[in-house]
Amino acid sequence: MSTLTADYDFHLPEELIASRPLENRAASRMLVLHRATGKIEHRHFSDILEYKQTGDRWIFNDTRVVPARFFSDDGKIELLKLESPDPQTWRSLVKPGRKMKVGRSVVIGGITGTVTQIYDNGDRLIEWDSPIDPDEHGELALPHYMGREEDDSDRERYQTIYAREEGAIAAPTAGLHFTDEIMQELPHDFLTLHVGVGTFRPVKADDVKDHDMHSEHFDLPAETAKSIRAAERVVAVGTTVTRVLEHIGPDMTPGSGSTNIFLHPPKQLQVVDALLTNFHLPQSTLIMLVSAFAGRENVLAAYKEAVEKKYRFYSYGDCMLIV
Repeated sequence: MSTLTADYDFHLPEELIASRPLENRAASRMLVLHRATGKIEHRHFSDILEYKQTGDRWIFNDTRVVPARFFSDDGKIELLKLESPDPQTWRSLVKPGRKMKVGRSVVIGGITGTVTQIYDNGDRLIEWDSPIDPDEHGELALPHYMGREEDDSDRERYQTIYAREEGAIAAPTAGLHFTDEIMQELPHDFLTLHVGVGTFRPVKADDVKDHDMHSEHFDLPAETAKSIRAAERVVAVGTTVTRVLEHIGPDMTPGSGSTNIFLHPPKQLQVVDALLTNFHLPQSTLIMLVSAFAGRENVLAAYKEAVEKKYRFYSYGDCMLIV
């Protein structure tokens, strides 16, 4: 199976990129891919309970997206807060970087921050005079392909209904389709993985094996681990859940840590039996993960049909259930 980045490409007309959510979370379309045969069904997300099986355990990521995008008071500097070991210390992506050398300052909401370190990858460590209120001065870091700034509705809709553990830059988008009514009908548990900026970083290496995967923090509660060990079928709601479960492995030892696992063909998944996921960018680590689970040929055939049937793509788009 190919490990060439170029072999995970597909053509997507720009008009199929969903820049805003549907009014009803569960109104999305759902392509169902049977990975053993390559069979494709065209359904709606509201039909998902028809795919529930005896012995299932559906695992959700309960991370909560925080406002992580900030602009200086003069509008000249943009910061994306990546990590914050304490409220007055940020590791950030900065634009334009040339203006933010060590010792240079930036002001947000009247509070001054100073660059104290530049990392090898260009990230800046910034020390602030006092804490900055993210709800007052920050914005959600909506994916660039939406082509717009956040509006009031995003604060609610770019968040799963079960989000509770603050720390993500991006939403675990497979979960955006769920309603309380559907959740109540599924046997489920939660884990946490704080989705980071690596979600937006493209694979630049010609061979996927040469890609440097980003690291993200996770927490697997003991109760969730116990439920997974007892399950007949583990259904991962999203690629973030998949990464945590496959990082930990079949022993399913609970705990916290970081993972930089990169799942791509010809690697095989050991824990996840079914996967609900949105449609991902061409040549991204996420389409490679899905291909490791369902096979590259199956996945690209499904994407081709989704384009032909005019499914909505990416974060606010439709979804795919792989069984």
